[in-house]
Amino acid sequence: MTSPASRRGVVYLVGAGPGDPGLITVRGSELLENCDAIVFDALANPILVARAKSTRAARHPSGNSGQGHHALELHDVGKRGGSSESARQDEITALLIALATSGKRVVRLKGGDPFVFGRGSEEAQALAAAGIPFEIVPGVTAGIAAPAYAGIPVTHRGMATSVTFVTGHEDPSKSESQVDWEAIARVASTGTVVLYMGVKTLPSIAIALLKGGLAGDTPAAAVQWGTHPRQRTVVATISTLAERAAAEGIAAPVITVIGKSVALREEIAWFESRPLFGKRLVVTRATTAGGTLADRLRILGADVLEAPVTTIEPMYIGPIDRAVANLARYDWVILTSQVGVRLFWDALGRAGLDSRALHGVRVAAVGPATQTALSDRGVTADITPDRFVAEGLLATLQADLAMRTAKVLYATAKDSRDVLPKGLRALGATVDVVAMYKSVPDRAVGAMLKSAIDAAEVDLVIFASGSAVEGFVELVGEKRVEQLRAASIGPITSATAREYSIVVVAEARESTIDSLIEAVVGADLTVPPA
Repeated sequence: MTSPASRRGVVYLVGAGPGDPGLITVRGSELLENCDAIVFDALANPILVARAKSTRAARHPSGNSGQGHHALELHDVGKRGGSSESARQDEITALLIALATSGKRVVRLKGGDPFVFGRGSEEAQALAAAGIPFEIVPGVTAGIAAPAYAGIPVTHRGMATSVTFVTGHEDPSKSESQVDWEAIARVASTGTVVLYMGVKTLPSIAIALLKGGLAGDTPAAAVQWGTHPRQRTVVATISTLAERAAAEGIAAPVITVIGKSVALREEIAWFESRPLFGKRLVVTRATTAGGTLADRLRILGADVLEAPVTTIEPMYIGPIDRAVANLARYDWVILTSQVGVRLFWDALGRAGLDSRALHGVRVAAVGPATQTALSDRGVTADITPDRFVAEGLLATLQADLAMRTAKVLYATAKDSRDVLPKGLRALGATVDVVAMYKSVPDRAVGAMLKSAIDAAEVDLVIFASGSAVEGFVELVGEKRVEQLRAASIGPITSATAREYSIVVVAEARESTIDSLIEAVVGADLTVPPA
């Protein structure tokens, strides 16, 4: 095994993009998933770091990558507008060199693009001087992305034939400004000027541009938190933008756009028109299932707080292993979730079996997600009910006269409802209930949820199961949930929520993620619950 000290380290200067985690490059994502350490800025979306950590943990649950490296190292160096909490540039450079010298593959994750007002070139110079191998991975810069998400093209045929990026961090009233504001004023008359980091100096910049000859009615816009779900855009003219931005409480990070193409926002604004834009939703699904739902809600414009209130813990494997060893004695195997399918297949693997062991055994899935998990493993469910709940499956199975003498393996979660086994036994079937896993409240997210609720920062909580409701209430307290609105995956989950006086404003027509998302989009979140 190669030790870290004997390997030659490398530093990757990676542009994280402006905020939307979907805008990182494929190369950047690959490096995040395979590095040993991440040194990240405040403007790099924390979702990217969390995903890298999650991927690493999933690949190496023991904490060892098999290459002599242990858990992923995370180094938060701030770097946000001169904040006192930010590390100094020389400290960051020293950290990069130290990590690489110890043999680590280091991702230096920088907001936007490393070489566009990101000081990436300075870090590259220091690495070169120290003899450290490095690679530059460009990112989508905020100066292009923020205007685009605000519906403002930085170039447009016949309207803006050039784009100029300028740092607004420098005060134009200084006696020796490095920016020729008269020249910038001339550029803005025929092209687009994009200011980075200029919200505090915007009043003096506007004065300098007006003195340089720029017409006072030139369209201008300030885009705060561009590409984030909390993006806000203020449109005015160069002579009025500073006052308008101040009145609207626009604060860093801000991209300012000056030029005629700003006027096109009225026609092509798209991001802020998404159905869930400006809404903060809490997704309570377990970590094994939450990613798809959260990502799809973000695509619809939502600000998603991923707070899985439960984690999945496998149960003692003895009962399921004994059931699998005697699989031939069963007429039916009933599975109720994707997790259940995975753990059942793990049991098959431990027994040296695969899907062929189910030959002669009929398989029932409680819903389409379970059905898909089976299909991915080469098994077609014999029955999937029209109603994706235990009652629906029971009603379907009751129509089969053979169930009166059937032997059934019901592989499920601990403390799952007894509707199905009780109903089948009433028909005369023999039912062996085997608990393969349990849902355990994740107390690590409790403080985060309480803080968000108390600050009135939650528009909707999304529940995909009754156990998620109960776990949520256990974490934040019964009194706190009374002020919340919720979306539910179905009537049983809704009933559980109402037991705790949670106001259910949306319920999926079918117990599927597609239907749940449809219900969320259609929910009226403009009026607080009575």
